[in-house]
Amino acid sequence: METPLTRLVGVRHPVVQTGMGWVAGPRLVSATANAGALGVLASATMTPARLRDAVREVRSRTDAPFGVNLRADAGDARERVRIIVEEGVRVASFALAPSRELIAELKDAGVVVIPSVGARRHAEKVAAWGADAVVVQGGEGGGHTGEVATTVLLPQVVDAVDIPVVAAGGFHDGRGLVAALAFGAAGVAMGTRFLLTSDSTVPDAVKARYLAATVKDVTVTRAVDGLPHRMLRTEFVSALEASGRARALVRAVRHAAGFRRLSGLTWRGMVRDGLALRHGKDLAWSQVLLAANTPMLLRSAMVDGRTDLGVMAAGQVAGVIDDLPSCAELVERIMREADEVRHRLGGA
Repeated sequence: METPLTRLVGVRHPVVQTGMGWVAGPRLVSATANAGALGVLASATMTPARLRDAVREVRSRTDAPFGVNLRADAGDARERVRIIVEEGVRVASFALAPSRELIAELKDAGVVVIPSVGARRHAEKVAAWGADAVVVQGGEGGGHTGEVATTVLLPQVVDAVDIPVVAAGGFHDGRGLVAALAFGAAGVAMGTRFLLTSDSTVPDAVKARYLAATVKDVTVTRAVDGLPHRMLRTEFVSALEASGRARALVRAVRHAAGFRRLSGLTWRGMVRDGLALRHGKDLAWSQVLLAANTPMLLRSAMVDGRTDLGVMAAGQVAGVIDDLPSCAELVERIMREADEVRHRLGGA
């Protein structure tokens, strides 16, 4: 299926696997790329040296295009940009809007720039700055999320910008792909659906917890870092919500120290990134400190398999997913379903 997205990034199918921290590593990304979709490597939880190694590992597993997700507000963002340019990565995606200068630097090097946004005005801004496409995530999506449903947000953005729009939040099958195309999108991006594949390195016990979840088991909480965060409702999440501010801050400092060791950041670098996070947002200093919880609590589940001590970011679609196909099986099924739906609609 050819769309403006497939032509832009050079993949066979208009499907994107999002850059999930601790989840979207070389194995998942290369499996997605080999299936004909766009795999995106998550770099925020990697040191720059590990990022370069991970890119090379993906390259050793596939000849297909893939991308790297970057934190635009990270203090070492330009170093990471240099790595993906030097390593010939096709796509740079961003969880937050990159600066005009960063977009220009990447485009000058021939890298396709695709930021993720959660509001029409943000899409308009990055489009004006030269972004090649934009991922629009509605409130159904996992992780940090907004309040506007995809079916309301997506057409707003499609009407507002002249670059390809990729729909995210609530997609997991071929019917959703056709619906997104009908709204004017050029493809769909999925996180939870790719997390729940046999190619995902997430521990089996964690995958089982996702598969057992119903739609009502997926909640939005501010207990992790003070921002709306969609995840599975677990006993641990309920305990976080019930804990007092003092205990939460002590826990945040401890987790910040742990993430500093894993990421290679200095304390000064972490403070700098915290200032960048706070800039332009109505965040208290306590919320900035609590943000250090996120990577370590996610790691506890996604790497260590501790569903009792970690959090599990999840889109609402977790409640309707009940199998663990390979990436190849998943993408083939999505495209087959999409073709069937389009044929059925065409004959109506």
